[in-house]
Amino acid sequence: MDRLRSLTRMSIAKQVCLLAAMTGVLVLASPGRAADAPSVKTALGLRPQQADVEYDMPDVKALDAKTLEQCKVTLAKDGKASGWIVNGPAGQPLRRFMDSDGDGEVDQYSYYKNGLEVYREFNSNKSSKVDQFRWFNFGGTRWGVDTNKDGKIDVWKQISVEEVSRIAVKALISQDASLLAPLLVTKDDLKHLGIQGNLESKLLAAVADPAPKLRKAVASSKIIHPRTIWQRFDATPPAVVPGDSIKAAGDVTVYENVMAIVDYGNPMNPGLVHVGELVRIGDVWKMTSLPVPMEGTAFQLEPGLIMNDPLLSSGKDAAVPDVSATSEEQELVEQLQKLQASPPAANAARPAWEKYQKSVEAVLVKLINKAKTDEARNLWTRQLLDTIAVAVQSGTDPSGLARLKKLESDISKADPKSPLAAIARYRTMSAEYTVSMLEAGKDDEAKQKIHDRWLASLEEFLDTYPKADDAPDVGLQLAMELEFAGKTEKATKRYQRLVDDYADSPAGIRAKGALKRLDLVGKPLLLAGPSLAGGTLDVKQFRGKLVCVVFWDTVNEVCKEDLTPLKGLYDSYHSDGFEIVGVNLDPVKTGVGPYLTQNGVKWPQIHEPGGQEGGPGIEFGVMVVPTMFIVDREGKVLNRNATINDLKTILAEKLAKK
Repeated sequence: MDRLRSLTRMSIAKQVCLLAAMTGVLVLASPGRAADAPSVKTALGLRPQQADVEYDMPDVKALDAKTLEQCKVTLAKDGKASGWIVNGPAGQPLRRFMDSDGDGEVDQYSYYKNGLEVYREFNSNKSSKVDQFRWFNFGGTRWGVDTNKDGKIDVWKQISVEEVSRIAVKALISQDASLLAPLLVTKDDLKHLGIQGNLESKLLAAVADPAPKLRKAVASSKIIHPRTIWQRFDATPPAVVPGDSIKAAGDVTVYENVMAIVDYGNPMNPGLVHVGELVRIGDVWKMTSLPVPMEGTAFQLEPGLIMNDPLLSSGKDAAVPDVSATSEEQELVEQLQKLQASPPAANAARPAWEKYQKSVEAVLVKLINKAKTDEARNLWTRQLLDTIAVAVQSGTDPSGLARLKKLESDISKADPKSPLAAIARYRTMSAEYTVSMLEAGKDDEAKQKIHDRWLASLEEFLDTYPKADDAPDVGLQLAMELEFAGKTEKATKRYQRLVDDYADSPAGIRAKGALKRLDLVGKPLLLAGPSLAGGTLDVKQFRGKLVCVVFWDTVNEVCKEDLTPLKGLYDSYHSDGFEIVGVNLDPVKTGVGPYLTQNGVKWPQIHEPGGQEGGPGIEFGVMVVPTMFIVDREGKVLNRNATINDLKTILAEKLAKK
């Protein structure tokens, strides 16, 4: 720190360069003097310590003198706090560096996207490194702390269920158990909740040794690989477990069976990752089990330990007869746990799996019948619905569809407008669609009729259960299906309803992007992002050329098929004023460069972390890849959903050989 303070007499520009390289900390030298302000290039050269931050990042190397002159670094003062704000050519804030306590050192570093602060890192204890990281606005709700100053988050002060599911998938993909460590329930967490004894032991055992368990979980997985993309999370509504029913210090709020939806290369058939039960501890959601891909016949959906086992365990308070378990109920829970711990071998014949499945269902039905409260009854019923639906859709037990329909009918008769009825309806219709499409085989006419019925069932669901937890996802699925069917007007109305009714949900945000994409024709295309070659790539820099913007990834087969004709058109027309801009939607860029080199791709590429859930993918609501825009010489969109044949036709018309 003495070395840092000795630099206060330097010009701020020199300090920025030297100290950013040395420690990541800036020191202010007389912040009231304009001459001390850092240059635009220097200020924009600093980067967040956390990798998953989406922020505006102009290419300072590519900025011409006039544009660079329009960017300003201005003094900012607020009481004893002072620093600088960096504004772009349009006056929008890009960065802010502040000394919040007037000690002459910058201790807050803020990054902006679309004019709003999305990320801030700060030094809370006057050491030489930042130790806290917060995401705001578009960035989310996270607030993490690096206790040992190694650049990694060790403790979360705030994080949502959705963000936990995203990190859980990232941990599976990267095999980085350190990402999960601050999200796993600990002994101190359980002490805070007042959970002890047998339940405490079970919870700690469930999250112990995460590294080898992560490796085992993905050893033969087809849906978890480096190009897998987290799309959204799914869960039944949160539930409150009465504190006195589990001898806790107070009521405990949990999500049971949280799932993450992922795109592993087939957007029309997404994969599922079981994140499991999450428990709320203050402003943080903690995992009580480890994530695992939901695939293959070996997977078995397990109940949450807090939500299920404690309600019926022998350690419960016998003075609460309404929720205490009888010896028969305890035996049923133990029987269920033994079944779930010993499923048939993965390569077992279907009859063995069907027999096993019916055994599990039989125990759940008995638990439903023995339940003393509506809460417990709904709990076991949701478990039964999920168990049957997973078995049907995974192909483990297609015969379960009849039982699923019967269960839905019984639930609907009891209370047709209940949340449980909505869950049952969606699980049943999804399973029915899967089975019907498989039975149709190669009969395209039959598949079309099945698909038409599917669209009608989605609309009926939304009309019947507009406030259901599944409603945003159902609405997005319906809008997508209508768009793919060429029913643009109806799709637009559905996307707009999502924006109006669920603006802050993942589905609402993606729908907003889809509306922007559908309205592109005839308008200037505003698209810029980080270039794989470094800096920022902006489509505007190709004004005067005919441009094809291609959203793609390295996994999709259609993208691979389109690559050869695209290369041919690029070679034939590039010298005549044709350019291609690739927007790669792989979740990470690690394998993109080698793929482009191997396939001889020459055109420039934009890439932002997160795949379809990041940057341009969200901004334009891209639902499938490849998606192609064709932009004329004036920068206006000619076609927002072009095919290779469309591109050939337009090139022949606009750039005809003389």
